[in-house]
Amino acid sequence: MDELLKRIVAPLPSYETREKCPPPPEANSWDFMRLYGSLERPDKAAFLTRLCSEYGVDHSCVAELAGKILEAQQRDVGTVLQAEDRLRYCLTPRYKLLLQHVSRAEGGVKFLVDLRADVLELISSKAADGPLIRDLSGTLKSMLSEWFSVGLLRLERITWKSPCELLQKISQYEAVHPVRNWTDIKRRVGPYRRCYSFTHGAMPGEPLVVLHVALTEEISNNIQTIVREFSSLDSEEDVNKINAAVFYSISSTQAGLQGVELGNYLIKRVVRELQSEFPHMNQFSSLSPIPGFTGWLLGLLNQQKKEGRSTLLTEPEWQEVEAVTGGPGPEALRKLLSTNEWVRSERLVKVLEPVLMRLCAWYLYGEKHRGYAINPVANFHLQNGATMWRLNWQADTSPRGITASCGMMVNYRYFLQETSGNSATYLQTKAIAASDQVRHLVSQFQNSSKL
Repeated sequence: MDELLKRIVAPLPSYETREKCPPPPEANSWDFMRLYGSLERPDKAAFLTRLCSEYGVDHSCVAELAGKILEAQQRDVGTVLQAEDRLRYCLTPRYKLLLQHVSRAEGGVKFLVDLRADVLELISSKAADGPLIRDLSGTLKSMLSEWFSVGLLRLERITWKSPCELLQKISQYEAVHPVRNWTDIKRRVGPYRRCYSFTHGAMPGEPLVVLHVALTEEISNNIQTIVREFSSLDSEEDVNKINAAVFYSISSTQAGLQGVELGNYLIKRVVRELQSEFPHMNQFSSLSPIPGFTGWLLGLLNQQKKEGRSTLLTEPEWQEVEAVTGGPGPEALRKLLSTNEWVRSERLVKVLEPVLMRLCAWYLYGEKHRGYAINPVANFHLQNGATMWRLNWQADTSPRGITASCGMMVNYRYFLQETSGNSATYLQTKAIAASDQVRHLVSQFQNSSKL
């Protein structure tokens, strides 16, 4: 391993010869990819740690050039700019040159995408962590962001006539609403449905991010009518019944492209595509899951366990819960939410609807991380300029939907004339654009519940 790295990771060429240095043999890239591909997970951690610690930035060179920049401040602008350019070049890790050459080998870009996925997994699992391995991740992200800029991506519509291998990948990558069988995927790319993906020339046949769209008369308030309840697969589209586009699933397929902006550009491109196909269409909205809500609520109930009866519910609401369950309200509610048993009781569903709706509205609107929405799906759509438009009760009655968010889903509405302003406002002031329904539920929470 050490001998290979010494052989294939070339020293950084001098500043003067940086554009004249001949490229290394292509075999070096293949040797690197073959060796890394043969390693088990613990060996990969050791290998990457060695790579970024011994073949990174020359810090003594950086310190020397930083001093020269200070000295050059009294001289002409050209001298200062050249000193800064030298420093910028010196900040290049040695391994970056190897990675650049790997990207030019056949399959090299996909290899680097997978390599960054490994790096992110090692960091999150603490198998390898620290500033150097994080800098390796940042270097890879920077390189991939350039290679996968939106101008280099191809928008592709997936249909039933698309290659079988591509349809199979679309099914496997579906992370929001799992595809059950071939009939299911046929429906999702058939009449009144659209499926789009971004692809890249360096990764042929590999969808990078996939967006599923339902074409409907009005904005859908539940997922059952989209993915489970449908009529004949052979039905012809009636353009008069298509007034809205509902984005009901968006899935990033490559873990190594985490942090590289793709999904927001895909939505914008698809909106333009649909406007071209249906000029009269003016309603665009997501129908989004709310991952993490149930876990957040159970966490609050556990925190308030020592205080006795939680203040998340009003006293009359606790009495109703106890009347249905026959036991202490807080403990009964924790058990019901943990096991999903509450959905079997019509009375309990009716009792909990106003409670869970206002709590979920607050979770989406009021719970923050560094000032932004704590829910990742909400944060994604709000950054894109969408409006938190409608919270929907019993919108996903699947076991997965009940477990994640007590069956609720939310529409993030894209008012095309407002998205740019909403996005700028959210990113700069962290203010969330929300409908009257959402604000009313948040107000109910503030009046009825206490954290």
